[in-house]
Amino acid sequence: MENERIQVSVLCLTYNHEKYIRDALEGFVSQKTNFPFEVLVHDDASTDGTADIIREYERRYPEIIRGIYQTENKYSTGCDLLQEYVYPLIRGKYIAFCEGDDYWTVPYKLQKQFDALQAHPEVDICAHAVRVIKNGKPGHPVAPADHDTLFSVEEVIEGEGGFVGTASLMYRTEIVLHPHLQFPQIYYIDYAWQISGSLRGGMLYLNDIMAVYRYAVTGSWTQRTFGNPEKRIAHIRRVHRMLAALNEETGFQYNRSITRRQEQNRFDLLKLQRKWGEMKRACPNIYGEQPLTKKIKITGRAYCSRFLEILFSFFALPRKDQKRDNQ
Repeated sequence: MENERIQVSVLCLTYNHEKYIRDALEGFVSQKTNFPFEVLVHDDASTDGTADIIREYERRYPEIIRGIYQTENKYSTGCDLLQEYVYPLIRGKYIAFCEGDDYWTVPYKLQKQFDALQAHPEVDICAHAVRVIKNGKPGHPVAPADHDTLFSVEEVIEGEGGFVGTASLMYRTEIVLHPHLQFPQIYYIDYAWQISGSLRGGMLYLNDIMAVYRYAVTGSWTQRTFGNPEKRIAHIRRVHRMLAALNEETGFQYNRSITRRQEQNRFDLLKLQRKWGEMKRACPNIYGEQPLTKKIKITGRAYCSRFLEILFSFFALPRKDQKRDNQ
């Protein structure tokens, strides 16, 4: 296979993943394929031993592992790591993703997804089930179906970013490097690219658990974003803008699914902002789908918030004797 063209480029972003990166690298080099593949590992100036472990594997597997090492952290400057440093090096017909704190568990993962996309030239993206580890303990797997299937664009939109795991994704390279629409540029996240990849022919889904997703480990994007209320609010607003751009660029073809997703985002935003009284009025459909216990809780908090507002405003008003003194 030495003279054959690279068919799959695996992209791995990592930062301070010393405890996890060896699992990811072992998952890469253990892949058994009938085609050549490469692994581009970008280390964003880790301050632990992550870069040393990558160099170790680069020496042991020079035909597979290609390290990209930063001397200063680029993420903190707002730099788009993939577009700036990784995408220019891609040689594969397909792109697979796996972050440095996740890992693959099946040696035929790449081959199965490669074969699936080869057999379906009308489809640009393939995903599979993943196992979840949260705080070191097994969680519910990310498995949106119980059989191999083809998800529609609408299902991907309504599933949001957690619909499938990042470590399960494989795209046609052309779709990622030269997207037909611009909406992913508004917010460069998995969710936008899952939608972009599904627009032409849907998303192929294989119901095989072939990877592990470590949820919200220290320093991960999920932990940094969802662990900070202000960043989470900013995230919801950017997703809302991205979906609005998608709606316009697709001629409102998926308006129903997009509108529903935006209402869910608005519901989540009001919850974060503790605007309990607005949730039912602003998001009637999502509110109506909540279980009775949640509706009661929201209504109770709304009345409590309103009572406190009235109480505080009452004590803030000047008393009659204060008015006379001021006259």
